Amino acid sequence: MTTTDGVAARSATPSPATMAHKAQTQSNRVEVTGAQSLILALEAVGADTVFGLPGGAILPAYDPLLDSTTVRHILVRHEQGAGHAAEGYAAATGKVGVCMATSGPGATNLVTPIADAYMDSVPIVAITGQVTSSSIGTDAFQEADIRGITMPITKHNYLVTDPAEIPRVIAEAFHIASTGRPGPVLVDISKDALQARTTFSWPPRIDLPGYRPVLRPHSKQIREAAKLIAAAQRPILYIGGGVIRSRAAEELRRFVELTQIPVVTTLMARGALPDSHPLHLGMPGMHGSVPAVTGLQKADLLITIGARFDDRVTGQLSTFAPEALVIHADIDPAEISKNRKADVPIVGDAKAVLVDLIEAVDNDLEAGNGGDYAAWRERVQGWKQMFPLGWTEPDLAEDDSPLSPQFVLQRLGEIAGPEAVYVAGVGQHQMWAAQFVTYERPNAWLNSGGLGTMGYAVPAAMGAKVSQPDRTVWAVDGDGCFQMTNQELATCTINDIPIKVAVINNSSLGMVRQWQTLFYNERYSNTDLHTSVGMRVPDFVKLAEAYGCVGLRCESPDDVDATITKAMEINDVPVLIDFVVERDAMVWPMVAAGVSNDLIQIAKDTAPQWDREESEAMEQDLDADHDGIPSGSHRPETTA
Repeated sequence: MTTTDGVAARSATPSPATMAHKAQTQSNRVEVTGAQSLILALEAVGADTVFGLPGGAILPAYDPLLDSTTVRHILVRHEQGAGHAAEGYAAATGKVGVCMATSGPGATNLVTPIADAYMDSVPIVAITGQVTSSSIGTDAFQEADIRGITMPITKHNYLVTDPAEIPRVIAEAFHIASTGRPGPVLVDISKDALQARTTFSWPPRIDLPGYRPVLRPHSKQIREAAKLIAAAQRPILYIGGGVIRSRAAEELRRFVELTQIPVVTTLMARGALPDSHPLHLGMPGMHGSVPAVTGLQKADLLITIGARFDDRVTGQLSTFAPEALVIHADIDPAEISKNRKADVPIVGDAKAVLVDLIEAVDNDLEAGNGGDYAAWRERVQGWKQMFPLGWTEPDLAEDDSPLSPQFVLQRLGEIAGPEAVYVAGVGQHQMWAAQFVTYERPNAWLNSGGLGTMGYAVPAAMGAKVSQPDRTVWAVDGDGCFQMTNQELATCTINDIPIKVAVINNSSLGMVRQWQTLFYNERYSNTDLHTSVGMRVPDFVKLAEAYGCVGLRCESPDDVDATITKAMEINDVPVLIDFVVERDAMVWPMVAAGVSNDLIQIAKDTAPQWDREESEAMEQDLDADHDGIPSGSHRPETTA
């Protein structure tokens, strides 16, 4: 067959979209290959974007994918980028993200984003090719038991060797990923199943015995919660990422304004309640605000919704909120009482829980049985006034950078505005972005919270921009994190995905260096990246230009606004700004790993006087936690 004949033959073949429509509107079944069935199923469930990279085992699926008129495939430069892009796509919209890879190393390169999605409850479906079914278990070329590898880090996963099962499995995968507590689902398909002939019909029969997520909370538990809320004197709303995932921001606002109870929002819940709300105390945790950390410690009731009592929030668990009763509402019953016993456990979707709590508390108020928290609100407002977030400007030699990273991110948030999407990886830049950018809406803040994945930001920003093309999307990255997945800038350039990247360049693995400063006597073992101090390896501006992006550099506070504004004006190609910042800047406040939140520091060896009226601070004792180890000598459990 000539080339012309080949083109004619291809054009005469019905597209997957046409066949999917036919299968949905007619009773007859459509004869297809397993690969065609896969693409038809993706079209039928509403998938519009797949991030992937082809290889031998998945190659049969890429031929019908070329003909699809509704599924856009974006060719990434690394499978990890495909997974994080699917996460960003999902986290920005709530829709299921899709990534695709081949067998063996292609599939194992998805392990990190799958684990990341599992920890942060992000709905993604990962489709991988597998060697032929007759070769499974023989150590064939590019064989890996990706189903076994990912069993602990997926909501569910499948190995498909029968092409007839493909439509059902895809439908089930999307259902499982997006319902209940969202999360990743893996679909591993053998090459011979993709190549074999089968039939396609839609919709398939879904049968998932035992999978029945509880959405509506039990009315008795709601009543018990309302009683505790009415009886409390120092209640606080402890809001986690589940409120974001359930799209319950409006219900949360209504509940807060009804009860007038102060609120803290975790790292995963930034934006669930606007930062500007007068009852919002900020973010709790290791690098949380003083009012948020203190509010939890002094509370007599924690109204916990969609949060999981993570170690970064609780600090030393035995000393966390010692006087508080706990209401714990979560759609995942496994999270309730896992780390902290719940006095009132509530299983249900966060939106449904809040709706029912609003009704119950409103009835109490109308009956004159509401709580009075005026004294408590006055107390926490005092903490907000005494201990606002801030930083100390660098006092450096002329040849060092005078640029404060906190100032950079504050101005970035002010110039880009609340309608932008901000995406961060893990480390100092992540904490500063969480602290100094103001979040006024849900889904404006995406980050790797639970797993703490270096390399998350750029591909996740790419995915977010694909799903939200009309929004400005900023990837806030560190010079270390950026070098993990910067190759996806090529993907952005080629596919017209104009993200913006702010590299907070302190020439170091910044958070690790901070811990080395505080806990390892300033022994900086293997944390110098040479990206700005002494040399520029690589030169991020040149690297950006090599990838077809606009590269800018900012080294002075006087140039910050102009540089950000210039980047905001460029919307046809990706833009990168290399912010060369102070090397020794640290994230404060801080609670060292494994110690009580009572030992929060607002600066090195400086702790707030919580209960004084004046805004003074005191120096901590050398052994502030009385564990026999001088402060400054504790060893970190993690550097993330």
